[in-house]
Formats: sequence, C-alpha cells, structure tokens
Amino acid sequence: MKQYKYKINGNLYTVTVNDIEDNVAHVEVNGTPYNVELDKPIKTAPKPVTRPAAAPKTATGEPVVTRQSTAKSGGIKSPLPGVILNILVKEGDVVKKGQPVLILEAMKMENNINSDRDGKVAAIKVQKGDSVLEGTDLIIIE
Repeated sequence: MKQYKYKINGNLYTVTVNDIEDNVAHVEVNGTPYNVELDKPIKTAPKPVTRPAAAPKTATGEPVVTRQSTAKSGGIKSPLPGVILNILVKEGDVVKKGQPVLILEAMKMENNINSDRDGKVAAIKVQKGDSVLEGTDLIIIE
C-alpha cells in the first residue's frame, strides 16, 4: 500500500494505491474506492541479488573457520558444523570407546563428541573456540 498527496487546480487529493492485480489497480481517492484499469500490466522490479558476506578473519588475518583436512584413518570427525567449547583430553591420553573427548556447540546446543574406538590420543587438531565444518578432523586416535 502506497499513499500519495496531489494538488490539482488548487484541490488537495490523497491517493492510496492498495494493490494491483494484472492490469487493475485498487485505489482510494480521498477515501472513495476506485478500480483503475491500466493500459499495460505493471512489471515488478526484480529482487536485488544478495551476496554472502566475506568469511570472518582473526586479528592475524587467518580465517576463523577451520578447513576440512585430509582424512586420516584414526580421526574423530565433526558430525556437524559448530564451535569447539571444550577439549576434554590431552595428547597422549588413553581413551576408551564412547568416552567424551570434546564438546561442540552446534545450533545453540552442546554436543558431546565421543571416541569411536579405544586408543591413545595422537593429535588434537582444533583449539577451544575454533569454528569447524562438518567432516573436519578434530582428534586423531592411534
């Protein structure tokens, strides 16, 4: 709905364009409704194209999001994108299958990421506060 004010020959007119269907505009002039037939249907303007924002960077200029690494056979991978809240193990720790190794925040929920096998933590590929993508290696277990 758009409203316009016109002054024609000294007379003030308030025109409200309510909606347009095909080539008929539903308008009100000083409160009196009219159906105005247009000569040609109005072409609607295309919606502007929105582009995604640039990826955020740290103070050193490095990307905030950790890229997916090449798969290693002993890697515990992120099941979904999120942020590392806490790392519950250290390199060299012995872990059992099903033991929580880190906490991942995804979709505003804390998710325990558990070890999928018995073994020793060989490497921790992420740090607390890192953003990770789905499939990113988080912890390597030998």
